[in-house]
Amino acid sequence: MDYRNLGRTGVKVSPLCLGCMMFGSGADEAVSGQIIDAGLDAGINFFDTADAYGRGVSEEIVGRALAGKRDRVVLATKVHAQMDKTDPNSSRIHRRHVIEGCEASLRRLKTDWIDLYQLHRSHADIAIDETLRALDDLIRAGKVRYAGTSTFMSWEIVEALWASKELGLNRFVCEQPPYSLMDRRAERELIPMAQTFGLGLIPWSPLAGGLLTGKYKRGAIPPDARYAKAKEGSPHFSDAAFQIMEGLEQLASQKQCSPAQLALAWCAAQPGITSPIIGPKTMDQLQDNLGALEVKLTDEDLRRLDEIAPPGGVTVPYYESANWAAHFYRI
Repeated sequence: MDYRNLGRTGVKVSPLCLGCMMFGSGADEAVSGQIIDAGLDAGINFFDTADAYGRGVSEEIVGRALAGKRDRVVLATKVHAQMDKTDPNSSRIHRRHVIEGCEASLRRLKTDWIDLYQLHRSHADIAIDETLRALDDLIRAGKVRYAGTSTFMSWEIVEALWASKELGLNRFVCEQPPYSLMDRRAERELIPMAQTFGLGLIPWSPLAGGLLTGKYKRGAIPPDARYAKAKEGSPHFSDAAFQIMEGLEQLASQKQCSPAQLALAWCAAQPGITSPIIGPKTMDQLQDNLGALEVKLTDEDLRRLDEIAPPGGVTVPYYESANWAAHFYRI
């Protein structure tokens, strides 16, 4: 396993991060435990969950599955989602919720510390120093080792780094952006920014929600697939999207790997990327995803993939699909 530094921290993480979003929903507890054990056996030491996943269910499953194995894992979770619909203060990234959210995640995960505690989204009406001071207190108390972000814009992260320096607070060490062959906008500003300031990047949805797995065909959308009910005219099933899917499948066939393996290998090989997040809900999906570690990309392969999905371009805009605008603009 070719372990990589998480940003400038020196902490070593596997080149794929095992995302736990499907645990408790797409995968029951027994299968989730099998996936975790198989990931550990394969050398995966980086696990990512969130309080939002099943409103704590994923964290509970992960906590039970890691009993006796916790020290082997770099464990990441996130805070932001509303955990109590009757309490207006049970969401977002103000000090009260960040600290309460951390305490709750520690209980669910059955651990004394969180290796990487991430802000699941930003929020325009909460001053970043309010959030940074809360995270700094958690780090100084030993409950959190490092802090990071998810789906933040470049300027928001730079503002936070400036505030950390000015106020003498622990800084963010990584960002978790949407990034795949379907949405390469991170290459415009985010990735160069992360490289400049020594931030790790752990992309979510490197398979574009399953679009890059090969299961979607023109005129034959699987009825149980994530985007089976996508509205007519959705960018997910545009001609441009299918051209990327078909081009990826063609190259994958030539390289004797699956489209998902090729898409993951491409993402992991991009400059500045630390560890793409996989989100299997079955053992077969996990094994297929792990096969990406064996895919070797040539310069010609990368050139062809750039032709299929041009650098900096976007076909399916994942910032919008993640309600990013609603969080930032308060709409």
